Amino acid sequence: MCIGIPMQVIATRPGFATVQGRGEERDVNTALISPCAPGDWLLIFLDSAREHIDAERAAEVNATLDLLGSAFFDAQMAQADAAFTLPSAMSADQLAVLTGKA
Repeated sequence: MCIGIPMQVIATRPGFATVQGRGEERDVNTALISPCAPGDWLLIFLDSAREHIDAERAAEVNATLDLLGSAFFDAQMAQADAAFTLPSAMSADQLAVLTGKA
């Protein structure tokens, strides 16, 4: 299973972009998408950009990844009730709190 990581473009060159997100920076192949520019959000799979996304979608994917990380790696979360609200059902304010942007 592949998991797409939302990353923001910080620089471009033909066929590649330097992106950052989720605490890392890397160069990715952009051959499969339309041209991108600094500030654009991309969904990255295995060091290859597969899709342009907007900032709202990037925040939703990041929030979902954070929830998954908590569910898998946080002992307290593993013992707590497994029911939680998916980011797609949250308000913009709730997403901001969840992603630390509030």
